[in-house]
Amino acid sequence: MPPSHELNHQRLLEYLQYTLDQHVENDYTIVYFHHGLDSRNKPSLSWLQSAYEEFDRKYKKNLKALYVVHPTSFIKVLWNVFRPLISRKFGKKVTYVNCLSELRGHLPRAQLLIPPEVLRYDEKLRSLHQGRPPPAMKTPPPRPPLPTQQFGVSLQYLKDKNRGELIPPVLRSTVTYLREKGLRTEGLFRRSASVATVREIQRLYNQGKPVNFDDYGDIHVPAVILKTFLRELPQPLLTFEAYEQILGITSVESSLRVSRCRQILRGLPEHNHAVLSYLVGFLHAVSRESIFNKMNSSNLACVFGLNLIWPSQGVSSLSALVPLNLFTELLIEYYEKVFVAPEAPGAAGAGAQGGPVAARGCAAGSRATPVPPRSPPMAARRPR
Repeated sequence: MPPSHELNHQRLLEYLQYTLDQHVENDYTIVYFHHGLDSRNKPSLSWLQSAYEEFDRKYKKNLKALYVVHPTSFIKVLWNVFRPLISRKFGKKVTYVNCLSELRGHLPRAQLLIPPEVLRYDEKLRSLHQGRPPPAMKTPPPRPPLPTQQFGVSLQYLKDKNRGELIPPVLRSTVTYLREKGLRTEGLFRRSASVATVREIQRLYNQGKPVNFDDYGDIHVPAVILKTFLRELPQPLLTFEAYEQILGITSVESSLRVSRCRQILRGLPEHNHAVLSYLVGFLHAVSRESIFNKMNSSNLACVFGLNLIWPSQGVSSLSALVPLNLFTELLIEYYEKVFVAPEAPGAAGAGAQGGPVAARGCAAGSRATPVPPRSPPMAARRPR
């Protein structure tokens, strides 16, 4: 963290709560990497106490474990200071982990995004423990992807290896399955799935083997696979170039935001635009069943915002989350206005504009893109 005098700790607390709110309805685990905290950036004890009190039972009841990696004497002293305030039940969830190899005994390493600074520090600790100077960090040469690789490769690679098909096989198979069997599943895309199961399915896809989601008996498995696929693209579906433009969506007048969305999307590569249209069309169908699945466009945007766009360096800041989620919500809520071109220049609504609280509409002239097949009509959409 930055020096304490440069950090707004109240906003930090709000960011932590906002982040956890995406997960606390289900079982979840927290891994805290302590390396990097020093005398310049340690928060005050009073702030730590108020933060603990802010995280009420809602946050604690489904927390399965809290792993503190690379603990120092400061952490252990702090624990003793707060012991009278901490419930015995919560205390049992805390585990000290001295090195990353020890953490692997609790959690799969592939499940974690470990900062490079933490990796270097862990290597330094292991070298000192073995009585030798720490080696220079070397980056292994990248492995060439398999011809059948599905995860971690570009859209262009997938297109080339799949006879020019624009929609990646993983995306098509998960969307098709969820359209048929998951549209009315409560909490769709909010629930987690077994890490071992997800890794097994990724391996099958990467080896070009068939995947039958019926074999797993859990509708949330294909939902997690879909999110994992998007998250592991080398470049986000909305591209690095569009990141700054998307951040500016909150400064656009609400009645013009849908038009601005269309303008930004026109700058996407044709392939990205087609894949995005296919995905968002499906998410729009999910939102239309929100009376059953509790996943309206706003909830879906919270889940998918950071899976569709992220900066080329580092991670999105707290201030970026609002415009990223708003942009994603607009795409889902106004899918037919943003993606589907009017039948004729004079079609009704062709020149209208809209936003979250404005009449729905858009400017004419968007490119035509593949539209995912619609699900059979069900209950009429009811107001949220």
